[in-house]
Amino acid sequence: MDARIKIAIAAWAATLAAAGALLPLVEGSGWMVRTGLLLAAVTGTGLLARRRGAGGGLTLLCQLVVALGLVTLVTAPQDALAGVVPTPETLSVFGELFAAGAEDIRTYTAPAPLTDGIALILLAGVLFCGLLVDLLAVTLRSAAPAGLPLLALYSVAAGISETGASWPYFLLASAGFMAMLLSESRDRVSHWGRVLGRPSSHPAAAAGAVRAPRMPTGRRIGAVTLCVAALAPVALPSLGTGVFDLYGGGSGPGSGGSALPTSVNPVVELQNQLNRRQNETLLSYRTDSPRPSESYLRLVALDRFDGRRWTSTAQTMGEPPQTPWAVVGLSGDVPTTLVTTDISAVEEYRQRSLPVPVPAVDIDAEGAWEYDVYSRTLVAARGGQTTAGLSYRVRSLLVEPTPEQLAGAPEPASDKIREDFTELPGNLPDVVRQTALEVTAGAANDYERAVALQDYFTRDGGFLYSTSVQSGTGSQAIANFLRDREGFCIHFAFTMAAMARALDIPAQVSVGFTPGLRRSDENGSYYVVGTHNAHAWPELYFEGVGWTRFEPTPGQGSAPSYTWPQPADPGGADPGQDPARDPAQQPEQPTEDQPEEQTPTGCDPILEPGLCEDGQRSRSEAEEDAGLGVWWFLGPGAAALLVAAALTPMLWRRRLRRRRLRPRAGPLTAWQELADTAWDLGIFPKEGETPRLAARRMVRVGGLAGEPEAAVHRLATAVERELYAPDGGAGQRPEDDDGRAAGDVRAAAAGLAATADRWTRLRALLMPRSAGRVTAAVRDWRRRQGTRLRERLRLRGRLPRRRPRST
Repeated sequence: MDARIKIAIAAWAATLAAAGALLPLVEGSGWMVRTGLLLAAVTGTGLLARRRGAGGGLTLLCQLVVALGLVTLVTAPQDALAGVVPTPETLSVFGELFAAGAEDIRTYTAPAPLTDGIALILLAGVLFCGLLVDLLAVTLRSAAPAGLPLLALYSVAAGISETGASWPYFLLASAGFMAMLLSESRDRVSHWGRVLGRPSSHPAAAAGAVRAPRMPTGRRIGAVTLCVAALAPVALPSLGTGVFDLYGGGSGPGSGGSALPTSVNPVVELQNQLNRRQNETLLSYRTDSPRPSESYLRLVALDRFDGRRWTSTAQTMGEPPQTPWAVVGLSGDVPTTLVTTDISAVEEYRQRSLPVPVPAVDIDAEGAWEYDVYSRTLVAARGGQTTAGLSYRVRSLLVEPTPEQLAGAPEPASDKIREDFTELPGNLPDVVRQTALEVTAGAANDYERAVALQDYFTRDGGFLYSTSVQSGTGSQAIANFLRDREGFCIHFAFTMAAMARALDIPAQVSVGFTPGLRRSDENGSYYVVGTHNAHAWPELYFEGVGWTRFEPTPGQGSAPSYTWPQPADPGGADPGQDPARDPAQQPEQPTEDQPEEQTPTGCDPILEPGLCEDGQRSRSEAEEDAGLGVWWFLGPGAAALLVAAALTPMLWRRRLRRRRLRPRAGPLTAWQELADTAWDLGIFPKEGETPRLAARRMVRVGGLAGEPEAAVHRLATAVERELYAPDGGAGQRPEDDDGRAAGDVRAAAAGLAATADRWTRLRALLMPRSAGRVTAAVRDWRRRQGTRLRERLRLRGRLPRRRPRST
């Protein structure tokens, strides 16, 4: 037992050492202390269960129950019985927290805030890995395979981090695994005999004492291995990060690869897509727009900034409003052109939100889609709908305001626009507002301030475009960007939007794609959008014009015509474009008459919620209802399956017992039943042991006396008579042998159960050891079936006959 305690402690420490690689991913380290305490409680539960004689299955079951109770206690005690017993409401809360945590992981960058969802995922993940490590290393005495859960835990941390896990965390995790491996190996070697060492110089050496080596060979090997692993990348830089390059050749900064992304995340994935060496195609589209350079495709609009990240208000309508959809703030005085765009996504591109040119007034797409109120596009409804292989048509407006219209725009008429879209967090550094005031010092109106901010980033401020910097999204990341003046589209868009809000100009950030590259075929021109077109840009609100795009990222996309310093070239060139950089994005002349201009007349779900409230609901409410429905539908079925799985060994054992003890079954089957009963109660069978020897050992180990002892010996004698004298030795077998055998089994089983403790009896009832015969039976059946199939194939001439081996 002392050896198992040491191995269990080593397994606990190894799990926490591997979990240390998760520390740089979240803010604070208090969660690690709490996780360590809960894992210690689970490990202690396993030690207590083993001390009471519980088998491996029962020990694992006890640990799972304790782990579930502890997770319930620290995450959702208010929805549990006595704070620890989970209920259907508790499971629903777990589902909501896991969903929220997964969304936080996709949107936050490291170090992410320790939200409730992320905390639950961290706690559950570390406890699950700890249970696997304890099962393999302590229960099954196989410390080497226990390294796989530890490697998985470390790999998750290294894969999520933008720079991978640093070498100190690798050394810490490796040292923990080495300590666990050496603890288990030392216990294994101790069973071989006494450890001999060099004679000691201590006076006790005269008495024949010996001293074990100060540093056993195993420790030396472990220390040398860790040193080599830490120093090899430094000594051999051409190897790169080697096996620790967990980005898989393409998803990390500066990596290559050709695997297509499944989606574009507003923050986490955008930088990775820009850094891919190959510009993998995601979309293609045809448009009748007279200015294709303005065909930015929006995925999502980020309208909230809490100081840590920009997010979108998740509000959807089950049924989109009447088309054409209203465009917020657009008046009839601003020239617009109705544009039709046909978009096709490749099969490998899976996104829940449809990329559309803005402002869209109608979208025709097959499938289950809902209307995103704030992003003005369609998003997937429940059921797994994505853009994979989807073709859809979008009608949008090409809005072309003049600088005079923007400069003369009045204050926003809507209080919601004026208040919600100028809100800033309290922790925004003063340098953001101060810089915005300095840059726009000579501007006379909001339009001139917006153009001044754009020029500051693209021309006057000395900013550099680079996708190799960290993609921070919080307030401090904005301050760092203004100081270092180096970043990519996320930094430029987020910073300009924050500075505009600091000047009381309503602003939001859109994430999507730039127009892409123009191609031609027999049907005319079309455009191809790839991973390198992933982009983020700010949109500022001007009353009478609506949300207006600006382009602060230098060298990317195209500057809007209303921000050009000079009028367009009469020859038709687009000053907002750089022909040397992207000649394919030159505007093409329309080849057919454009549709008539049309002003949207539908209701606006943001400014006029009363007119659109039918069918409207928040996405969080829909997901909550769906989650509760799924739990109430699947909960009873899942519970029934768990109960059935838990009771299967007991039911199988009872059925087998009735079959063996049925009338006229014979003493051999009765003896098998007695041997399995003893096995279930901790008296393991031995191969090659005669019935008489087995009976003596069963009586001795089980502490039987009286009638149970006599029953065991009578049954052993009946088995020997059946094996060696089937006719009873003098004619016929006694008529009552069958009934006596079944009675002897029941008497002996009752005696063995009476001498066993309560835990052993419970283990024998719920998880009988003899149920392992099922695995052996399945393995034998599979072997027989394979042999039979091979013989049939040989008879049909499809397999060559085996040639006898030469002697």
